[in-house]
Amino acid sequence: MKESLSEERIDEWTRKFEHCVLCEWKCGVNRLEGEPGVCGVGMPEIAYCNLAQVLRSYSVTMLGCDFKCIYCNAYRLSQYPGSGWFYRGYIDPGELAAEAIRRINSPEGKAMHVDKISFTGGEPSIHFPYIAKVVEEAREKMPELGVGFATNGFASQPTLQQIIDLCSYVTFEIKAFHDDTHRAITGAPVEPVLRNAEYLIRKGRDKIRAFRTIVIPGINDTEIEEIAQFLASIDPSVPLRIIPFRPNYILYYHPGPTKKRMDEIGQAVLKTGLENVWWRGYYPIEVTKQVVEVETAAREFKSVKQEGARRAFAYSKLAGCIRPDRNCGKCPMKLNCPAGLKEPWLLDEE
Repeated sequence: MKESLSEERIDEWTRKFEHCVLCEWKCGVNRLEGEPGVCGVGMPEIAYCNLAQVLRSYSVTMLGCDFKCIYCNAYRLSQYPGSGWFYRGYIDPGELAAEAIRRINSPEGKAMHVDKISFTGGEPSIHFPYIAKVVEEAREKMPELGVGFATNGFASQPTLQQIIDLCSYVTFEIKAFHDDTHRAITGAPVEPVLRNAEYLIRKGRDKIRAFRTIVIPGINDTEIEEIAQFLASIDPSVPLRIIPFRPNYILYYHPGPTKKRMDEIGQAVLKTGLENVWWRGYYPIEVTKQVVEVETAAREFKSVKQEGARRAFAYSKLAGCIRPDRNCGKCPMKLNCPAGLKEPWLLDEE
């Protein structure tokens, strides 16, 4: 990385890493020289990029994070470089901007109606000067380009204001309401997150895509209602999305929430006065009803002897697979497979 920088002009955006105070840790390290702060990363590096259909965006996933969440489903990249995994690495802002515009204008991008670039991670706020440069370069080619941003809310307030100014929408996660719970989950205090949530609502209400909270049974599930009360006290119209925990990382063997528990929490949150609340999904403990019905009724599965195979075929059929034999090599849609699920719990919708 230092070699890459030595070959290019050290301009304004790079100098903001010389004394890094981008997040609330305010480590003050010189990331240009590879000095790591709490996040452990030097200069901005990319994990991967993809066209995201749900968000209609070219999604850029950044490496590193200023939290150390015990349930992180992306810990291989959020805990980089300590995780020992290897990714794309540093990409010149102009090069990444050109790549994004090229992908947005590709046949796939046009088919997905992609009209923005979005940044996630890891935690993108720790790389904000780089992100701002990428956006500047991209908007020279596409002035109307939208910008999405997903954050854990731990940015310093000056960084948060710049995020609000730059972005079209922001997704903001609140992981717990009480400081001890937040520290236990993330390794960081909650006060800056709650402060930033209020600041975003008051200074950037039109930029809020959603607040979100992950329900971890036995850890933070009793605090979701308090998070909702906090948000409602500022602006009851802000959207809150309540997402079920999936066992992962240090909590790999910790149980996820049941459907009953998710519904209990959702109903309690509705009583706080929040007007835009969404929850769905749970940690299933048995085969979904819809799969059993499809498995039983589908004629094409009758010749399959193994029960497990019939069930797997049923899952694929529900997900959109058009071939009962799952022979992808002979499928006319092999290059545009419809059997992909962004939200697998939708298979159990009534």
